[in-house]
Amino acid sequence: MTVPSDLLSSIGICVGAAAVLAVVGWRLRQPLILAYLVTGVVIGPVGFNWVKNQESIQTVAEIGLILLLFIIGLEIDLKKLSSAGLPVLLTGALQVPICIALGLGFFYLLGVRNSGGNYALLYLAACMSLSSTLVVVKLLNDKFELDTLPGRITLGVLVIQDIWAVGMLAVQPNLTNPNLLPLAFSLWKGALLVTGGFFMAKYVLPFLFRSVAKAPELVLVSALAWCFFLASAASVIGLSREMGALIAGVSLSTFPYNLDVMAKAVSIRDFFVTLFFVALGMQISIPTLQVVEIALAASTFVIVSRLSVVPILYFLKMGHRASLLPAINLAQVSEFSIVIASIGLTYHQINSDVVTIVIMTFAITSVVSTYMINSSHRVQEVLSGGLRLLRVRDLDQGEAAPQRAEARPETMIFLGFYRDASSILLELESEGSAVEGQVMLDKVLVIDFNPTVMRELQRRGISIVYGDIAHADTLRHAGIENAELVVSSIPDDILRGTDNLRLLRNARASCPRAKVMLTTDHIPQALHFYKAGADFVYVPRLHSAKQIARVLKNGLAAGFDGVRAAEIEHLSHRREVLA
Repeated sequence: MTVPSDLLSSIGICVGAAAVLAVVGWRLRQPLILAYLVTGVVIGPVGFNWVKNQESIQTVAEIGLILLLFIIGLEIDLKKLSSAGLPVLLTGALQVPICIALGLGFFYLLGVRNSGGNYALLYLAACMSLSSTLVVVKLLNDKFELDTLPGRITLGVLVIQDIWAVGMLAVQPNLTNPNLLPLAFSLWKGALLVTGGFFMAKYVLPFLFRSVAKAPELVLVSALAWCFFLASAASVIGLSREMGALIAGVSLSTFPYNLDVMAKAVSIRDFFVTLFFVALGMQISIPTLQVVEIALAASTFVIVSRLSVVPILYFLKMGHRASLLPAINLAQVSEFSIVIASIGLTYHQINSDVVTIVIMTFAITSVVSTYMINSSHRVQEVLSGGLRLLRVRDLDQGEAAPQRAEARPETMIFLGFYRDASSILLELESEGSAVEGQVMLDKVLVIDFNPTVMRELQRRGISIVYGDIAHADTLRHAGIENAELVVSSIPDDILRGTDNLRLLRNARASCPRAKVMLTTDHIPQALHFYKAGADFVYVPRLHSAKQIARVLKNGLAAGFDGVRAAEIEHLSHRREVLA
């Protein structure tokens, strides 16, 4: 009875302490993984040493690691990845090897070497090349930027990084024998596992899941059985269990049961993953001054090395903004790096100092990255200014540059171009005859900084000025003083660096005669916009794109007085629970 008691008490101490420190970390807006690692330090040998028998939770912690990689695999959609476009595929393919090469040179200069079965140099270079999916996705989701162009590029690069990590896991078991043949054999076994896993996922598993689909709890059990089966198969052929779990997840990522499995497995995963990171924190020893210095230097290296994606994206004509923001978003070390380092310690390929350096670098860069991503647009503007000083041209120079000297002939100005603007523009083009549609498009000018939008609108013959609508100078220099209608179709939740009321003021200053349409999702705010002087307020959940296209057409012809009064009356009497 002693062992179960020890196990239960150890788990209780770990989870209880992790819960307390996680609340503190959440209040400070820091990653929960960081709180779990600190928990391990506090309750481990370095701290109060409350968990005497650390080995009692190692097996449970390994289950957490397997489940973590299984869930990561479920989130990798290879079909979406293959259609992500050249910017994502090329940047993701080149970023990791470039950062590894830079890391090898950087850490070599710091005095880190591979020697006598210790692959510290290689591990540090590899671990510092990966960025944190958990940190980035959480922060970008909170900022409503996951679905922007820089957000999609960032997410695509993170997914491809996970694929690079699969290759690292495949190579790890035979890394102690650096001859080409064993390494090639290790990769061949990894390819065999991938091929076998995907073969079964295509021809065997569909029958299994269809047979249990009517019992939802059996779907989860079957998925977990598949996960641990491939994890065991990987162990049998000399690969890591973690790699098997990752491949199991990827093979199920396109199944119709994928979301259901993820939703149910996440809670189980979170419990075991907590124990994994707490157990990892308990392995951290008191760092020497040299370890702290290397960790600080590594943190600086990670942030600077992510700028390696900028030339790639700039070469693909993404412009300063879409090239710099992914580099800022990726400027931290991945939780996957901690996993790889901990497995390397298990294989005795590195010592505990390397794991400590990786964990400390993860902690430092996660904290710094939180502030960098939350202030990413200001950081991007500073870096963009530096690029201009180096005479690196942005997309607002050359053919797309706004004509400052003369007023533009367009009468309808779209400030920013997102999905609602795209739908409204299509309705303006589609209503009436082809000639009438073309006449309406000839009246349109778009101001936006998305290079993809810019290229597509230019291809369709629609006028566009590359610029950030957050700056009043952009509107002044765009030559829109003769505009009759200014349209802001993006709500404040998505706008960055400005808001609809500021756009209203800037529009009034740049083109005093123009009517102005603003956008919001909130009825009280819509009424506030009307009081501030907006001629019409678009509420996407109440108005269709076809309605707005007609309102804009009629407004250009006869003004907005009638529809404005009717909208104010309607919204004032609309008593919604969540207005």
